[in-house]
Amino acid sequence: MSRHGKNYRNAAAKVEVRAYPLADAIRLATETAYAKFDETVDIAMRLGVDPKHADQMVRGTVVLPHGLGRSARVLVFAQGEKIKEAEEAGADFVGGDDMAKKIEGGWLDFEAVVATPDMMRVVGRLGKVLGPRGLMPNPKTGTVTADVAKAIQEIKAGKVEFRVDKTGIIHAPFGKRSFGAEKLHDNAQALVAAVLKAKPAAAKGKYFRTVTVSSTMGPGVRVDESLLVAAEA
Repeated sequence: MSRHGKNYRNAAAKVEVRAYPLADAIRLATETAYAKFDETVDIAMRLGVDPKHADQMVRGTVVLPHGLGRSARVLVFAQGEKIKEAEEAGADFVGGDDMAKKIEGGWLDFEAVVATPDMMRVVGRLGKVLGPRGLMPNPKTGTVTADVAKAIQEIKAGKVEFRVDKTGIIHAPFGKRSFGAEKLHDNAQALVAAVLKAKPAAAKGKYFRTVTVSSTMGPGVRVDESLLVAAEA
């Protein structure tokens, strides 16, 4: 017996066993999304890097031209006047030790975390909770900063953080099915370009090994990775 339901099998039957140009793959991923809710569309890129080596780490951020279709809930660790600045910039939650205690108690009702440098002593103890979820603030991605207003505005505008996992894969969302293929393609191209720009000098050989796009519930559609590099060349 297949572990997938009938809807999934019907959707998967429309996907040929071949690699598609990015625009066609996205169109097919949206056409085969069958859930009743507005599915998120994701990209998975297996890269020719070994993340065990620090000089082959791939991470960065990109503000997608059409956002992500929802405003991310932002938690800010701040104190003093920075609390007011964060609240005025649209932070959903602002605090210090009180927020850290809530997180230690299991609260995770947010999608992004920003911290002022002086609050990292508080945030540091949350590494085991926030780290595996990709939520740990980091100066390299602009989420440890004194300019909390700018960080909040970028996240709310659709900033996506990407990071290669220990298996050499980057997973990232780039919009909702309801965006339509054209806007999704714009977003995906911006994401691919940012990942290409973040290519480490130490990475040898083929950079994009395999690339797949899929909706939350739908089947994966293979992307012709050679065309991605050609488009950026």
